[in-house]
Amino acid sequence: MESHGDGPPTDPQGISRGRRRTPLVLDGGLATRLEAYGRDLGGGLWSARLLAEEPEVIRRVHRDYFEAGADVAIAAGYQASVPAFTARGYGRAEAERLVVRSVELALAERDAFGSGLVAAGVGPYGAALADGSEYTGDYDLDEDGLYRWHRDRWRLLVGAGADLVACETLPSLPEARALARLLRETPGARAWMSFSCRDGERISDGTPMREAVAELAPLYTEGRLVAVGVNCTSPRFVPSLVRTVAAAGVPAVAYPNSGEVWDAAAQCWRGTSEPEEFGAAARVWRDAGAELIGGCCRTGPEHIRSVREHLSPGSP
Repeated sequence: MESHGDGPPTDPQGISRGRRRTPLVLDGGLATRLEAYGRDLGGGLWSARLLAEEPEVIRRVHRDYFEAGADVAIAAGYQASVPAFTARGYGRAEAERLVVRSVELALAERDAFGSGLVAAGVGPYGAALADGSEYTGDYDLDEDGLYRWHRDRWRLLVGAGADLVACETLPSLPEARALARLLRETPGARAWMSFSCRDGERISDGTPMREAVAELAPLYTEGRLVAVGVNCTSPRFVPSLVRTVAAAGVPAVAYPNSGEVWDAAAQCWRGTSEPEEFGAAARVWRDAGAELIGGCCRTGPEHIRSVREHLSPGSP
């Protein structure tokens, strides 16, 4: 097994054994870092557009996070899907190649760096719609429809060689159920399920987190699920959500937003995104039961460096 810095071993087979002495550190916001490099992410493809146009800058972002202390890079597949690419003029074969490229870029940078894990990024159906429904779960598809929509992309991403799959920003229990079906159908695959949440008790569609984790817990017992948790949510909601997951006997994953809030009227972010405060909060999430910890929107390498420092053995 390999490790870097003071972090834990990066062992794909051991990630789901539970109760880690030191949490695995995830990376931070991909889009946030791309914007810091001056890239315009407007349009329905968002960061996925750069898989076709500037793949080297995506690799650079993965390197930034590994250098900051991340153990896990989440590949740039959140908004990448065959329908999204073909709707914008790409042929189907090219669209499939771009979805796979999201994992290949992360794997190439991980191998160049010398250690770490790569999680294939699976965003929700709402991310492909680009209409904000990933934060509500107000979809035009039921569970069976979501299963069919995710199926082809799932097979492409799992076949690309990632160590595990990050099913993230899920707003609803039906979407988690659809992905759970795919996970059960895929021998050897491991994944985490991470929800967007409306408060400290409920995921975005209003389902109590305790119900969501109870339904998914058998997948952890089967060795298929490595964690359940929360991302793309305010940090203030994380401790209670993580405690709910941990109380069900399942490792928790937590990678919230920076803490800033989008002011739609003023078209700007308000609040603080202080990396030191974010790192200190990561210790609270760890103590609540989180075993995989990182950042989402508006977090960058400085936040992940702070998380690593605050979670390292011997830190105050």
